[in-house]
Amino acid sequence: MDENNISINDRIFVGQLLKAVRLGNLCVREAMIRYPRDTKDDSLIAAYHALIHYEADEDLRLRDPLYKEEQDDYLEFIYQTLEKGESLPVNIINNYKDFYETAPILHEQNIKGFWKSFWKFLNIKEDN
Repeated sequence: MDENNISINDRIFVGQLLKAVRLGNLCVREAMIRYPRDTKDDSLIAAYHALIHYEADEDLRLRDPLYKEEQDDYLEFIYQTLEKGESLPVNIINNYKDFYETAPILHEQNIKGFWKSFWKFLNIKEDN
């Protein structure tokens, strides 16, 4: 299977995860556990940040119906785009890149993943 197909399949899968979260069929924590590990896809990294923000803003969404509607629409746009296997718009990707060097996506459960987690724990940037 070529890498483009893997990326497209991962995008579709993440779109389905985000949709399940948005519809209340899956909690954010479970979606984060199921998220594709060690992804280099900028769209999936941005979507991961959107998922984290969705969880972090839960109290705000309860207090502000307009904010809830806007955030729900934003997450829906992201999952609908990813479910088609498409890349997120550059402005969405760049919004997260401006603030975050990387996303706290889980690593593979193998020796390479162990070392990635270890270096991250020590706060040392690894070379890929």
